[in-house]
Amino acid sequence: MRGRVSGVMLALVLAACHSASTRQAPHPVAATPVAGDTTSSVANALPDSSQRDSLAVAQPDVTHEAVKIFGDSVASAPVVAAEPTWDIDVRSFETHERVVYFVGRFTGPSSDRFEEELARGGRYEPLIRRKLHAAGMPEDMTYLALIESGYNPHAYSSAAAVGLWQFMASTARGTGLRVDWWIDERRDPVRSTDGAIKFLGWLKDQFGSYYLAAAAYNGGAGRVSRGLKRYADELEGESGDSAFFEMAEKDYLRAETRDYVPKLIAAALVAKEPQKYGLHVTYLPELAYDSVQVGPATPLAAVAKAAECTVASIQDLNPEILRGMTPPGQQFIVRVPTGHADGFDSAFAKLAQADRSALTRSQVRKGETLTSIAHRAGVSVRTLGWYNRALKPSKRGRLPAGEVVFLPSSAVVAGALDVPDPSVEKWGSSRKGSSITHVVRKGETLGAIALRYHTTVSGIMRLNGMKKSLLIPGQVLVVHSAPASRHKSKTRRKAD
Repeated sequence: MRGRVSGVMLALVLAACHSASTRQAPHPVAATPVAGDTTSSVANALPDSSQRDSLAVAQPDVTHEAVKIFGDSVASAPVVAAEPTWDIDVRSFETHERVVYFVGRFTGPSSDRFEEELARGGRYEPLIRRKLHAAGMPEDMTYLALIESGYNPHAYSSAAAVGLWQFMASTARGTGLRVDWWIDERRDPVRSTDGAIKFLGWLKDQFGSYYLAAAAYNGGAGRVSRGLKRYADELEGESGDSAFFEMAEKDYLRAETRDYVPKLIAAALVAKEPQKYGLHVTYLPELAYDSVQVGPATPLAAVAKAAECTVASIQDLNPEILRGMTPPGQQFIVRVPTGHADGFDSAFAKLAQADRSALTRSQVRKGETLTSIAHRAGVSVRTLGWYNRALKPSKRGRLPAGEVVFLPSSAVVAGALDVPDPSVEKWGSSRKGSSITHVVRKGETLGAIALRYHTTVSGIMRLNGMKKSLLIPGQVLVVHSAPASRHKSKTRRKAD
């Protein structure tokens, strides 16, 4: 009789728990709680149907319902933590030698830095996960940004790869990002994530595997494509993810690319369970903001004043704005702290003209040099050059009298970033050079691409193993290649 009663009670508990679980299902993937912000809906944070079907009943719900039925005697039962889940294949490769090695690195010699990077991920990871989910891609591909930049929007490599996703300028432009003297959207966590998702999607379509796509992201699509072709017989029957590890054993890929996927897997393992590995992470608050529109050449200091916040907060939310002012010649959307957009337009309109003016138009006086003009403006020669790129002094250093020169305000200079020219491209550190890739746009032909890169159609077809000249928008082509092919150098990224 007691067994029958227990069985009935257990059924009641399970039924009650099922009801409770439908009210509040735990997210099986996200490493940090997903909070709402002004840029997306809460619906995008929910797991897809396949994930929801596999959700277990949360232990707190079980305990709560059991207490109501059986009394307080069950409240002391131990709470069993749910096992973490990943939407990339982590479990199949967690014992791989290089995965184990990088887990040891992240939790040993590099643990302090890894904790800092995970903490910074609290600011950007929810945004990245929502965008990946909306694109139908694995949310755990967020850890690619972790191993690329440590979630640092200002990360900069010696090869001139920039931002959370470490894009080269040409690759970034190929995904639709703006990269010029005034704006570098590789530093914008929102826009650069859109570009990275687009680029990874193209690579996934090309190679059929996210691990092969990650390898191509690091080592170049041409290199991976040629490797798959070279070892086609030996890789026959292997899944896409396993094919990467099989190809990595051939000593064909560069060492950095061979380690790239193991590093991604190790990062996913540790980031999901930092406490298990002895790490203590205090996550930064999630990125949140409102937006306002301002006119051309508006100082960030003026935006801050009208929004009643600091210039530092405006810089933090708009890392893509390089020169302390919005670009000349166009309206521009600027992010401001949440709640600070209310009343912005009227407050901005009341600012003094001097506050709203970024540059003062002047003329070169007879015999003046860049040095004398900089002294007159109270800035360095280097800074003066940021706003007068067309000025060309004579061999004697003098400038033509009467030529227009723009003198930046002190507020603009204070809000500017001293960063390398975004147009600079460096392709790896090998003596023999490395590959340059091109993202195919709609309507482009091989002939036009070959002309642009000073090469031949047959050369491009040979580098990419193409039998036909058919192109697909979004296709990644290698247009120049050498043994060391990578979209950036193997030098660890560093902050500006």
